[in-house]
Amino acid sequence: RDEVAELAHAVDTMAASLQKRIEAEQRFTADVAHELRTPLTGLHTAAELLPPGRPAELVRDRVGALRTLTEDLLEVARLDAHAEEPNLDVHPLGPLVERAVNGVGPVCVLRCDTDSGLSFVRTDARRLERILANLVTNARRHGAEPIEVTVRGTTVVVRDHGPGFPEELLRDGPRRFLTGAVERGQGTGLGLTIALGQAAAIGATVALRNGSAGGAVASVSLPGAAGTDGSSKCPRT
Repeated sequence: RDEVAELAHAVDTMAASLQKRIEAEQRFTADVAHELRTPLTGLHTAAELLPPGRPAELVRDRVGALRTLTEDLLEVARLDAHAEEPNLDVHPLGPLVERAVNGVGPVCVLRCDTDSGLSFVRTDARRLERILANLVTNARRHGAEPIEVTVRGTTVVVRDHGPGFPEELLRDGPRRFLTGAVERGQGTGLGLTIALGQAAAIGATVALRNGSAGGAVASVSLPGAAGTDGSSKCPRT
């Protein structure tokens, strides 16, 4: 019994130590991202004053990328700390998807399965748009056109026609600052992490797989809204 008690105490101590380390890393990430905000804002302002030309464009592009990375790190830190409070309400799914897709550029084929039935969902509109924008951006950056976004009932499917998700990503899930296979290109690896974290915050699920004919497929399943007539409209294509 003494040996079992000692083992249990050792496991508890190790778990507590690991939890403290995780929390310390989360605080460090949030602190660094927060401290970078102010100098990056000043750098952005200074970059706007540069004379027109290719060097100025490169500087502005890199500053913009750093600002995006900083905001992504802050968002990940908030999700890790479970500090996100969703604003849930009933929304027609079709218009939300259309707005999210249009926000990342006219490169997608948007379809709606009109036989799907319910197309009203109870969700946080801003967070859902963030999820879909991240998935479409990931498909654009690492996949190949055409990028298809399909609404099926209360599920939204984003598919590209590139090399597909790496096997280790499908097996282990997204890892920060890793995009997986070389053919998937460069990136921070935060887009999918944020998409899955925001999905959990609003009670949705994101399933990742590779299509039978190739390409990466991400499916976002949302909770339906009770008491609606299911008559939401989706854009025709």
